[in-house]
Amino acid sequence: MTPYPLVFEPILIPKVWGGERLARFGKRVKAGDRIGESWEVADLSNTSESGAGGAEQRSVIANGPLAGKTLHDAAAIWGTRLLGGAKAAADGGFPVLVKFLDARENLSVQVHPSAAYAAAHPGAHLKAECWYVLDAAPGSVIYKGVKPGVTREVFARHIAAGTVVEYLVAVPAVVGEIHDLPSGTCHALGAGVLVAEFQTSSDTTFRVFDWGRSGRALHIAESLDCITWGPAPGAVRLKSASGAAPAMRNEFLGVRHVSLGNESETPASPEGACCVVMVLAGAGSLYCEEGLYSPLNLATGMTVVVPAAVAKDTQIAAGETGRIECLVATIL
Repeated sequence: MTPYPLVFEPILIPKVWGGERLARFGKRVKAGDRIGESWEVADLSNTSESGAGGAEQRSVIANGPLAGKTLHDAAAIWGTRLLGGAKAAADGGFPVLVKFLDARENLSVQVHPSAAYAAAHPGAHLKAECWYVLDAAPGSVIYKGVKPGVTREVFARHIAAGTVVEYLVAVPAVVGEIHDLPSGTCHALGAGVLVAEFQTSSDTTFRVFDWGRSGRALHIAESLDCITWGPAPGAVRLKSASGAAPAMRNEFLGVRHVSLGNESETPASPEGACCVVMVLAGAGSLYCEEGLYSPLNLATGMTVVVPAAVAKDTQIAAGETGRIECLVATIL
């Protein structure tokens, strides 16, 4: 079977801090719902009790010959034809988790473990992520990193006192900017912010502070062992650059912004690497110049995995009468 671009059924995750805005991306969210996350691409053999509830979460394929099978099945069937030179997750699965996040309220102040911490603590898994800001209420912020000079001891005292937020770096949430959040970064998405999230395939989260909400566990000792002391990397403004190198790049993936109109097109992955295309606005299509698969219509809110075997010959194309705006994450 020739690999082809994969579309999935979204996995909607209710959260105490969630809202209704994911409906604008075609998700089944009703008035009054508190949906915090839509997992667009997921291949986790287990999740944390404090995250997605403890069970496995694997995206189910919604199109083509593999419809009804999971992304994990596709990884097993296609192997390197799916991932190319990218490294699979420890269980052989897809190495990246992709989400939409809608923060009606502040997310908990939290931190994710590094590879070193995860290696020494069975059950913990490396988690690094980045947020692309899709919408932001006036005055909304992203908390990321610890203010210079703050030590573990000082931070611990202020966790106990409930004043730890005063010692975090707060930056304005600006639509079109992307924030790299390496493992160990103490962070929180502020109320009113809507983001696209690309992260390593892990659900390990340690909560530092939960804004006085009850009923959710804190993981203070684990957090203090994981935090990288000091500020986080600065935000990057993603400008549309068809076919260009990613504007934001870390050791796991590179992300670029693509905006097309007037029947224009651009390669999904000029280097032929596995990539994820997330449609933010408009409509268009994915097609293969070699005709290896049938063209795929794209609409706002769709997220598509393009296998490495066909990525170099796959074009993202705008429709005849409109535009398409998307993020393309190349898996390294």
